[in-house]
Amino acid sequence: MNKREFLKTSLIGSLGLMSIPALGRNKINLFKIPKEFKLPELPYAYDALEPYIDKETMEIHYTKHHAGYTDKFNAALHEAGIDAENVRSILQEASKYNAAIVNNGGGFFNHRLYWKCLSPNGGGAPTGNAASLINRDFGSFEKFREEFSSAAKTLFGSGWTWLINQNGILKIVTTSNQDNPFMDTLPSEQQGFPVLCLDVWEHAYYLKYQNRRADYVEAFWNIVNWETVNNKLKKSTES
Repeated sequence: MNKREFLKTSLIGSLGLMSIPALGRNKINLFKIPKEFKLPELPYAYDALEPYIDKETMEIHYTKHHAGYTDKFNAALHEAGIDAENVRSILQEASKYNAAIVNNGGGFFNHRLYWKCLSPNGGGAPTGNAASLINRDFGSFEKFREEFSSAAKTLFGSGWTWLINQNGILKIVTTSNQDNPFMDTLPSEQQGFPVLCLDVWEHAYYLKYQNRRADYVEAFWNIVNWETVNNKLKKSTES
């Protein structure tokens, strides 16, 4: 092919692309690959939290439930033509998105935080800023633990129990299904920056504890990761 033929072929190809109206309408960038949210690696082995959370529950919870939310979240975003930079920005404007994006985005984010809130080296009383703020806002760690546990044990149906930073004050809230305190669709009293969470869906505990959610909640205090709480508290003041 000589130079004249090459230029002619290139020009025709360019005009062909420009003539496809769907590209302009849907704002598709042919040179940018849409962001895929990836299933984060667990920070420990499946059996690392035993005897408090068993290996089988952890493996199913992570590879089936969390992985499922991740895949469905990506699929919902792609179907809607949305290229999101981060999941938090989606949750904070949940009112703008459809149910598939919001529900699966919540499931993706909530589980990602949940794994970080657990540690085989966790448990005991909080330290650092977490200890100071819990004592300030709840009177003592014992009172906080009692209030948090009660909220988790009595939440009707499936959902989550949270410790949030709400305008500089720590507060315990619960949400149903995969709702998250970042979501603008929640009542204002449930909104805030999540620093600790506990999954109280049955799939999080049923293989080991059956219907004894209270036992699962009490076991949680042996593996709670206070380092994560302190990190999230710091981040909540920087946001």
